[in-house]
Amino acid sequence: MTASGYARLLLLAAVWGGSFLFMRIAVPAIGAGSVVFGRLALGALFMTVVCQLRREPLRLREHWRAYLVLGFFNTGLPFLLFSLAASHVPAGLLSILNATTTFWGTLIGAAWSRQPLHGLVWLGLALGVVGVGALVGLDPAVLTQGAPLAVACGLSAAICYGIGATVARFGPKIPPLATAHGSLWSATLLVLPALLLDPPHQVPGFGVLAALLSLGLLCSGLAYLLYFGLLAEFSTQQVLSVAFLIPLFGVLWGCLFLGEVIGPHTIFGAAAVLGGTAFVNRGQRAAAGKPA
Repeated sequence: MTASGYARLLLLAAVWGGSFLFMRIAVPAIGAGSVVFGRLALGALFMTVVCQLRREPLRLREHWRAYLVLGFFNTGLPFLLFSLAASHVPAGLLSILNATTTFWGTLIGAAWSRQPLHGLVWLGLALGVVGVGALVGLDPAVLTQGAPLAVACGLSAAICYGIGATVARFGPKIPPLATAHGSLWSATLLVLPALLLDPPHQVPGFGVLAALLSLGLLCSGLAYLLYFGLLAEFSTQQVLSVAFLIPLFGVLWGCLFLGEVIGPHTIFGAAAVLGGTAFVNRGQRAAAGKPA
């Protein structure tokens, strides 16, 4: 990967790591339903403008089923689950739970394709379990009311991403930009009931509006452009290494802007989760006959 590629990868991790910070700011003020709907609607509008400028067809009649499935599992439901969790647990912990997506995607993909897992993959999965256990069992924030359910929501969101990744891998081949565009619009429609059930609690202030705009335009708009631009230039394995960086930025932003505490359990848990992710990736490459 070139120096420019690494710079964009770092920017992508910083933006996606910031999404947990923005959720922590916006959700307590206006509710999870409003935040998710606003984020998705803004992201979908952003992608519509981009696809129009790039003349990227949506081909809705051909791919609407795939857009619905991906919009539900890869966008709408995990966004809603993470937003619900953001009311009770720190942004840094949410970003680390998000990193378990690699584990779930590996297990679900192996079950789907009925292929055995490499020994390194099993080692990585075990490390991930230890890391999540340390975070959940030792983090004082998990002892607060509603926090255990919030952690369950965060892990469920990561499972949804794993399902979405498997569907994208084994499902119909659609251009990446069209996939992002179609799934964002379908997710926006799918989460509309959440907005009706959980309308804004109050008139949002400037800080909340800024966080919501950042979620929609940066974390769901610009981030998609960076991500798919990197995929067009570099290998999938190189681009997916962003999973190692997102928790580092999630913890950093939470510490700097929300005063979240980084304890020994956070460092140990994050190291175990990221180390487990590394072993899973190495095991997958070894099983595919590529250099680990």
